[in-house]
Amino acid sequence: MAQPTVGNTSSEKKAFNAAVEFASPSPSSLSADAGLINASGHRQQLERNFGLMSVIAYAITAGNTWIALGVYHWASITAGKHGRICGFFAGWWNFLGWLLGLASVCQIVGAQTVSMYAAFHPEFVALQWHVFVSFLVMTWLSCAIALFANRLLPLFESLGGFFTISGVFITIVVCAAMPTVKGTGHASNNFVWSDWVNTTGYSSDGFVFLLGMLNGAFAVGTPDITTHLAEEIPKPSVNIPKAILAQFVIGFTTTFFYIITIFYGLNDLDTVLEQSNRYFPLAAIYRQTTGSGGGTLGLLILSFLPLFIACVGLYLTSSRTLWTLARDNATPFSGFFSQINPRYRNPANAILLCACLTTVLGIIYVGSKTAFSAFVGSFVVLTTLSYLTAILPHLLTKRANITPGWFWMKGAVGYVVNAISCLYIVVFIVIFCFPFALPVGAPTMNYASLITGGLTLFVAAFYVWRRKDYAGPQQVRLEDNSMLAKDAI
Repeated sequence: MAQPTVGNTSSEKKAFNAAVEFASPSPSSLSADAGLINASGHRQQLERNFGLMSVIAYAITAGNTWIALGVYHWASITAGKHGRICGFFAGWWNFLGWLLGLASVCQIVGAQTVSMYAAFHPEFVALQWHVFVSFLVMTWLSCAIALFANRLLPLFESLGGFFTISGVFITIVVCAAMPTVKGTGHASNNFVWSDWVNTTGYSSDGFVFLLGMLNGAFAVGTPDITTHLAEEIPKPSVNIPKAILAQFVIGFTTTFFYIITIFYGLNDLDTVLEQSNRYFPLAAIYRQTTGSGGGTLGLLILSFLPLFIACVGLYLTSSRTLWTLARDNATPFSGFFSQINPRYRNPANAILLCACLTTVLGIIYVGSKTAFSAFVGSFVVLTTLSYLTAILPHLLTKRANITPGWFWMKGAVGYVVNAISCLYIVVFIVIFCFPFALPVGAPTMNYASLITGGLTLFVAAFYVWRRKDYAGPQQVRLEDNSMLAKDAI
């Protein structure tokens, strides 16, 4: 891990000292770690409630320097003398991306609940305000859980992991068996493994395949999501990489068998595409596979439970991201949003702001589904850009600014992985800004580039205004363990 740099100018040192001062908890709220710091250089304020298993569950349902805003800290350190501006942009891109991700998952859960009702009412036509009402319930209910049940969250996220694994297993069994029970039979091997359906209007099947990877890229934040709990996990430098590895192994295995089973359960793709205009798309698939409203409802509940818990997890991620930025004077009203509630031991003000901003995005959904899709569709681009801001400087500085940790890639392997990562990000950011189908009209245009550009201009203007007071992440000498809070690394 790199050596500490508490600022190169008097203004930076002054900003850093101010950030530490207003981020400090009151004496009545200090724990046994009072006065001790973590790898960010800030005092340890959050309780380390999450164990390895609960954070693995958190990763399923939803580097070497592990703090509450991983990529923000990484970009600040890997970029060396340009670290303050790189970290500022990385942090804000990451926060904005996760906020839009929170809104998108709340909308998915809202649409899912409406589809549960529609499964038993064939004449029902879902309107946007129906989804919005459910959206509001899911948004504020998950906010309340994140706000008032802080110490129960590890158990809650463990339940999410259980629901995910058990739900996938039950769904695979049901979808594999029901076509035979109904007598409709399974799809052919050719349909599952070799047939290609391209209805996008693009002539290149290869390009359509790459464009379709956006659905998978929606999960790109999953390894990122655990880093935002680094100050709430014992020994994060060891446990977070383990959680990331477990998520990839479990996620790939379960998803592969799940998607293959779903494909074999379909026998009329055109009908599913038509019903998707009225149902939540997954509901249309389950309806055809099971052939009954009851079966559809049961399978939707199995996916609803972990998705709702994922909403709670996204509140944890987005609020901790905002709180960490505020702790370094990087947000408006930093003193307010950097506070830790002494009763609930969490950044309550940041959580409430995330709920309010999510509600505003939901109101946009009622007015225009296209405008809402433009915002939430930028989630992947923004979060991916934040990682480019950390990885590219790491590569250009010959990986010299971070001291190797537990899982360091030695020699040429690390350079190759970093280079491929940067190339992948650049290529797919461009691809993910293309329209999803041709011909293109105002309602079908992909506005991700416009939203990303507009938000980036906002961040740039705010940096110019706030740069004198912005402290930026700081590093500490980890060799001096007397300064560190328990299990800080």
